[in-house]
Amino acid sequence: MDPKLGWITGAHGLIGNYIVQTAARFASTWRVRGVTREQFDLLDGEAVRRELQKDRPQLIIHCAAISSVVQAQANPDLARRVNVEATRVLAELAADIQFIFLSTDLVFDGRRGNYAEADAPNPLHVYGETKAAAEQIVLKNPGHTVVRLSLVGGISRSGNRGFNEQLRQSAASGQTMRLFTDEFRSPLPASEAARAIWELAAQKSGGLFHVAGADRLSRWEIGRILARRFPEWRTNMEPALAREFPGPPRALDTSLNIARAQERLSSPLPGLAPWLAAHPNEPF
Repeated sequence: MDPKLGWITGAHGLIGNYIVQTAARFASTWRVRGVTREQFDLLDGEAVRRELQKDRPQLIIHCAAISSVVQAQANPDLARRVNVEATRVLAELAADIQFIFLSTDLVFDGRRGNYAEADAPNPLHVYGETKAAAEQIVLKNPGHTVVRLSLVGGISRSGNRGFNEQLRQSAASGQTMRLFTDEFRSPLPASEAARAIWELAAQKSGGLFHVAGADRLSRWEIGRILARRFPEWRTNMEPALAREFPGPPRALDTSLNIARAQERLSSPLPGLAPWLAAHPNEPF
């Protein structure tokens, strides 16, 4: 029997690429097609319909997005078209097949942290608003799944998508890295996020799941942890306050409660420091 076909949209992005690359390891019963903008435009509904009818995938993991808070704030119309309308088209066309939509911790306002799936979103900016709107569309179908991620780190094709890559670029250019002591996330290596997403896909259970690291860490703490592996970064790092930083509003604590997802997974979602210690030779 031929393996089932799964689509991974946004396959050139950080998490999309990891999901494609880890399919053979975590999802050997699937063959995957990494869908990219070069193949066809997700904003072209007829092209999407045509490709779906041709391929007839049995799973779509939808990673494609305008994922930059700054970019979404600067071009809200494009952000809504990509993050909301393209998701609507895909979810409707995939009404009878498995559909997993990747969302973000930034649907929350960050006033208290440790957010569980039952907590109400209250986004502070366009990016969070578009992701929250898309979640509602997806969850109208009880067989469809939303996975909220936090900061995801790893090696991307472009070299600048992971939070670790952004720090590396700043250090290499000699820039001072002003890392916030008052902004908290739940960072997770992309390989672990991909593993969890493939496990949830295998269970075919719809609904909402938080997939993130086990530890609540400030940007400053994240930098200090990474500097254990890259000590040359230390001279470029200094603490700062997010509440004093210009630009779009920032949610200060969007750390996620991962208990629901953890109950479904075969091994724990790790904290950043333990993972780095356990994988000293894995690129990061």
